Amino acid sequence: MPYLPPFIAPSRYSDPAAALVQVRAIYDQQIAHLRDAMQRYVAGETLPGHVRACYPFVRIHTDTVARAILETPDISQLSFGFVAGPGRFETTLTRPDLYGNYYLEQFRLLMQNHDVELEIGTSTQPIPIHFSFAENDHIEGNMTAARRMLMRDVFDLPDLAAMDDGIANGTYEALPGEPQPLSLFTAARVDYSLQRLRHYTGTSPHWFQNFVLFTNYQFYIDEFVRLGHEAMADPDSEYIAFIEPGNVVTRRTGLPAAAGDELGVQPPRLPQMPGYHLLRADRSGITMVNIGVGPANAKNITDHIAVLRPHAWIMLGHCAGLRNSQQLGDYVLAHGYVREDHVLDEELPLWVPIPALAEIQVALEKAVADVTHAVGPDLKRIMRTGTVASTDNRNWELLPGNQPQRRFSQSRAVALDMESATIAANGFRFRVPYGTLLCVSDKPLHGEIKLPGMANHFYRERVDQHLRIGIRAIELLRAEGITQLHSRKLRSFSEVAFQ
Repeated sequence: MPYLPPFIAPSRYSDPAAALVQVRAIYDQQIAHLRDAMQRYVAGETLPGHVRACYPFVRIHTDTVARAILETPDISQLSFGFVAGPGRFETTLTRPDLYGNYYLEQFRLLMQNHDVELEIGTSTQPIPIHFSFAENDHIEGNMTAARRMLMRDVFDLPDLAAMDDGIANGTYEALPGEPQPLSLFTAARVDYSLQRLRHYTGTSPHWFQNFVLFTNYQFYIDEFVRLGHEAMADPDSEYIAFIEPGNVVTRRTGLPAAAGDELGVQPPRLPQMPGYHLLRADRSGITMVNIGVGPANAKNITDHIAVLRPHAWIMLGHCAGLRNSQQLGDYVLAHGYVREDHVLDEELPLWVPIPALAEIQVALEKAVADVTHAVGPDLKRIMRTGTVASTDNRNWELLPGNQPQRRFSQSRAVALDMESATIAANGFRFRVPYGTLLCVSDKPLHGEIKLPGMANHFYRERVDQHLRIGIRAIELLRAEGITQLHSRKLRSFSEVAFQ
């Protein structure tokens, strides 16, 4: 027999803030039930049944395709916040402490667009016990191996069937009588990715900002760290804190420490894809992640960061220049992608185009001009716009028969790397605006390969400038506002309502 917390019946709300309060109440009650049961289990108690707690849900009913206030500019211009037609729509929710402001905005838009009440209740989707632990709780480590094995008989464990990406991939079909989804991700899928982000980046999801820079070189991270500490030493900086792996917090000069800052500890070794966060009070700061080398890493990290619903992510990395006219240190602004990375072939077929997004392209081009002070012909001389090819074969130039070179030439590619197409394709797949600005570090087709001396000189000359261009692009995007970023170009015919 299930061992459940007291049932909280569904209720309706016409105020988004009151709806969020109820979400918090249900979630907190369910999590408290799991944590109490887990502590008793670790202590050796026999619990009165299979322990179960469930996620809260939000649901709306609408019987018309019409939207209530299309004439309101701040609502009608958005590409999210409304359902595609009449019906019942629902999603499970998690971590209102982390997603509170996000949920509040989605609730507000649904109510304004459809003039309906929100129904908040307790779903039938179990919360896996692994997702109930607090940030610094590790009580499961005190159990014997035999008792850990018995956990599956007592608690709900993660169910991968409830975490797939069918909604985002456009392959999900609700069964007769089931509600349509409101969000790209179920609560369990979100919780799974939050756990993965802690593991891969060495930082709490709490610190992630709404603008994300990816790189494939630690040199960029070293410079970002330097700039982060420089900003913290400036009492007039727009940024309020800088976070490093291990959740090590540096507050801006003049600001007091916050509760929990003291818990950060520098890790004995860097995590697989270390994350660094330059915080603004409105979460519109900059997160930077060193994804390492290869499309598998690029897919992995973007699969998980996507659940945080960032406003944009941009790749800053190095590439092979494919044109003889390019010089080492030139920039490449990707306006198309040849996807030979293969890691997304099942989720996003190759016949799906990955378009350039005008807002990101304009910001990156202007950022290059602002930082380099190059204009007109001088700007074209140092930055080429064109197709970037991404491959899963680091030694593609050694393949016999000249086949890759021929394909890349036919595609009109001007540069090649291993991550950019994956990051752009996952941005398209998860409706996260994306962009790519690469820097030519070698030209293998033209005899200019990386040598230690050349590489060190190149990195010293270009990394600082390239990173400042990426930061400047984010400043420009932030100033334009998110209504310009979250355009309809990334939305499907029958799209979920949540951003």
